Amino acid sequence: MVSQDQSKYSGSKKNGGKELGMVTPQDKPLKKMKFVSSAETEPSSTTTISKDSKSGRGMSTMPRVVKRKLQKIKPVVEYNKRGKGCGPAHTEMQSYIGVLARSRVPLVDKKWAEIPNNIKEQIWEAVDMAFVVGQGGKTSVLSSAAKKWKDFKSTLTRHYILPYIKEREKLSQPPEVYKFIEKAEWDAFVASRLSKEFESVHSQHSQIREKLEYNHRLSRKGYAGLEDQLEETMPGVEIDPSTLWKKARQDKHGNIPDPKVAEKAKLIDELQKQVAEGSLSLSGSNDVLTLALGPEHPGRVRGVGAGISPRQFFNLPRPQRVKFADQLKESVRIVLQEETKKMEARTKQLVEAEREHLLSQLSHLIPNFDPSMLKPKTSPCQNQGLQQSPKNPMSDKASCSGAEGRSLHLEDDTARNGEQQEETKKEENKDEQKMGENKEKKDEGKKEDTNDEEKKEEKQDEEKNDEEGNEVVDYSNVEVPSSLQSLCGYVETTLKPQGKIMTFNIEEEVFGADRSTFVLHEDITQFAGMEEIGATVVAVYMRGLYDLLREANMCSMVGFIDPAQVSANAGSLTDRSRIVARRLQKTDGEQIFMMPYNPGRHWVLLIVRAKRETVYFLDPLPGNRVVDEEGKNIVNSALKIYNSHIGRPGRKAPIWKTLPGTPKQPSSVECGYYVMRFMRDIIMDPSLEFEKKFAKGKDQVSYPQAAIDEVRKEWAEFVCLHMD
Repeated sequence: MVSQDQSKYSGSKKNGGKELGMVTPQDKPLKKMKFVSSAETEPSSTTTISKDSKSGRGMSTMPRVVKRKLQKIKPVVEYNKRGKGCGPAHTEMQSYIGVLARSRVPLVDKKWAEIPNNIKEQIWEAVDMAFVVGQGGKTSVLSSAAKKWKDFKSTLTRHYILPYIKEREKLSQPPEVYKFIEKAEWDAFVASRLSKEFESVHSQHSQIREKLEYNHRLSRKGYAGLEDQLEETMPGVEIDPSTLWKKARQDKHGNIPDPKVAEKAKLIDELQKQVAEGSLSLSGSNDVLTLALGPEHPGRVRGVGAGISPRQFFNLPRPQRVKFADQLKESVRIVLQEETKKMEARTKQLVEAEREHLLSQLSHLIPNFDPSMLKPKTSPCQNQGLQQSPKNPMSDKASCSGAEGRSLHLEDDTARNGEQQEETKKEENKDEQKMGENKEKKDEGKKEDTNDEEKKEEKQDEEKNDEEGNEVVDYSNVEVPSSLQSLCGYVETTLKPQGKIMTFNIEEEVFGADRSTFVLHEDITQFAGMEEIGATVVAVYMRGLYDLLREANMCSMVGFIDPAQVSANAGSLTDRSRIVARRLQKTDGEQIFMMPYNPGRHWVLLIVRAKRETVYFLDPLPGNRVVDEEGKNIVNSALKIYNSHIGRPGRKAPIWKTLPGTPKQPSSVECGYYVMRFMRDIIMDPSLEFEKKFAKGKDQVSYPQAAIDEVRKEWAEFVCLHMD
């Protein structure tokens, strides 16, 4: 649908025979407004018209807005990246708000907060009927109305009252241009402006106004509209606040008439040149405008318009408030740590003194006593001058045989019921044996044979139940991949005889910090035998997966979190949360982060999607598993720190999703291998549709051994690259 303004001027000779909204190659394209017509049958249909130009300034009445309201055509207000309105629809809406503020709000000497709410609602409803403002637009519309009402009263005071103080007869009637003002309102308003109280307030504000040295020349479009205009006329150029500040003070010819402003603009040009050459570095709110003009008032940002706070513009974190109770807990914790250290030192002194006293007594009791007899014996490696393999802090193995204790909250009701049934069966057998003794005393030999068979069967049943409760698959006949066989040969020929270890340097890009780790020969032999594996093995495999991500250009899509630094016994919960938070902060938020986690004798996989505040839980054990509470607290705290870093309020609690459709391990030792395979399956799908892949309803079958051997082969091939 096209408005009457369009049809009126279409093909007009005054317009050179050109339709509005159409341009010739010689014409400069005009910014167009987008309209939504509620009268159209298609809800998504839109039409555009060109921006109207006014021949002169006067009191705006905005008749075209009223016409479009009758035709049910609503322009769509656009917003820039900071949420500020821009474009011709926004400019027209601001003019319409000014008309409503002048005509509907009484001309009284009151503050905006004292105006009745029903009048404010009328203004909002009128704007909402004429424009598509968007969600949350009511607050900005009413704030704009408050400012325009205040500016209107200021205009009346400066142009129609104060100049005629000595000519009171000219103040008897409202201004001709504002005929809608009632005489009673006008008389009361003039009286308030001529009072002693207002004279004092006016003088005070005039002094404040004189301190403003660098006045801009913006119209209704404001900084947001200027930025929108510059983005069209200066494509590819970064529009920073210093550029906006200069442009806002230029006339239509690009000159700066005010010499003070021109001097500051020249200084801004010099600073921008230094930044471009790299001789000047900026950080946070210490930008070019601050260096040129000095510090700004707290809570304000120059060159971007009203309503933008420094935290929003410079992406500053929210200040963290620490409760008194938390401060008290922290101080008590520090005191306890200090006291514990003192007690340990005192205990060590007492033990040493006791040892010296014991050696003294033994020297008197035993002739030719040698104190070195009490020293621990050295190992053969030390006698031969060889270095012993140090204990790898990442090599704590994970087996699911004890996982029910601390790792995951799952009660095996079936096992408990089985134990109760077994006890009941034993009691029944005892009763039957007693009855048999009373009834069948004659056949003693036969009864003894029967009892022996029953005891044998009971023992077999107990052994069978124990095997079912802690089933272990026999992997002795599983074929070892060739690369892993070569690695095992290297263990036997080099690592074990020479007491060596294999060192790996893991770059900063992998886990967010550069560090080294090492693999012992026990790690390799246990990995080859499909035994439990520790964090070192998992971390080294993740380093190999990073090479695959780099080859597929997926490093911006998938990231890793070091399992050795976040699993159980790796530090306090606070320290581990900070490690995860620092890892999340080194990304734009679009990545998913895979975090193998071991709460104690069992491996699971957590996938953190920071931007959506969502965490996925993948567990290779069968049953309805839930994540360990400590692991949940680690990730939740890390996401809160991340939200504070990016200046986002965030959810009350992150979303946790369990993916129950993952393949399930057949016994109690494969959890680490399955977590490694989970990560491989996820990154091999460029679409990262792991949520659908492991969704509920999928068959919970085990991986074939070939799939696990593929992971073992890749791990061994990567480790072989570091052989001497």
